[in-house]
Amino acid sequence: MKPIEIQPNIFWIGVNDRSTKLFEGLWPIEKEGISYNSYLIKDEKTVLIDLCKGLFQDEYLNELKTLIDPSEIDYLVVNHMEPDHSGAMQAFRKIAPQAKILATIKAVQMMEDFFGISENIQPVNDREKISLGEKELLFITAPMVHWPETMMTYETSSQVLFSCDAFGGYGTLSDGIFDDDYKDISYFEQESLRYFSNIVAAFSKPVLNAGAKLADIPIKMIAPSHGLVWRGAPERILNLYVKWSEFSKDTAERGVTLLYGSMYGNTLKMLPAITAGLEKAHVPTKGHDITTTHISYILPDLWVNQGVMIGAPTYEGSIFPTMAAVLEMVNFKRIFNRHAAYFGSYGWGGGATRYLKTQFEKSKWEFVESLVFPGQPSQEDLANASAFSERFGNLIKSL
Repeated sequence: MKPIEIQPNIFWIGVNDRSTKLFEGLWPIEKEGISYNSYLIKDEKTVLIDLCKGLFQDEYLNELKTLIDPSEIDYLVVNHMEPDHSGAMQAFRKIAPQAKILATIKAVQMMEDFFGISENIQPVNDREKISLGEKELLFITAPMVHWPETMMTYETSSQVLFSCDAFGGYGTLSDGIFDDDYKDISYFEQESLRYFSNIVAAFSKPVLNAGAKLADIPIKMIAPSHGLVWRGAPERILNLYVKWSEFSKDTAERGVTLLYGSMYGNTLKMLPAITAGLEKAHVPTKGHDITTTHISYILPDLWVNQGVMIGAPTYEGSIFPTMAAVLEMVNFKRIFNRHAAYFGSYGWGGGATRYLKTQFEKSKWEFVESLVFPGQPSQEDLANASAFSERFGNLIKSL
């Protein structure tokens, strides 16, 4: 895409990545893609804010050259050292050796470790300012959002926040780069939630700390490193990130994430009755077949819903391994303080509930109730299932 002026003498330079299948080697983006957003500010001093993934450096640098001769750039701001932002650094240094790199002190060693770059670097501190002429940069450190060297950069005259990973999302920018280019931004909000739950959620406390730092700063536009540039309603994405982060310490939304998987279909025979009970309770429910759905798409619902209904068989004295993998990721991503119920079949003996009790202690989940049965469910089991899930749904609504 061609560069776009987002404010007078402030330009978006971006690349849409439609070829990467797994972001960070983990999270599927083959359908959605992702953008790498960089920004150029022209003034008496000219500054480039962030770069892009190395795989796209030629495309990116060609776009940059349509705006400026790289030898005229005075500063490169490195908000974050992760290679999807900094991968083009060596290529940029070759064509712009005069550009002084501005970054946090913790980023300095990383530059040498990642790229062998150790010269012409100026560390900056929290709340430090640098004048560009008419424009001015304010640096706001944001450690662990989501690496320890991360910072955000704020241009004081235009009130644009270059927020790096914070307030970002998956999805290419094919029909415009701004939130107000789209009549319906629900897709981008959902992909921002998926990005948050996949990448940032485990660092919710640092996100809230960063949000507190921004409380007294007027923001007219949020320009992240991935996803939409928020100019129509920048407060929307800021408030969403704060809301999502607060779910790490407070009660989440009064909804249920229904997770299910089966070996031979016996546990799945309970699903219609379980679903019917949740519908009777009028509790919002999102269901996922864990055998066909990647964890990336499950995490957003686990993050925002207070209730989790788990349906899976006992497997060799424990729980179905695919479900165990999902619940291990719950701990890894620090999805704590939820309420859960369990239903499932077993063969010669149980064991899934024993595993769940141990697992829930780790994640500080409250184990509300279970419904287990040998082989396939009887008519009595099916009748009990609806009342079982209705009770659970009503409980979640009452929290």
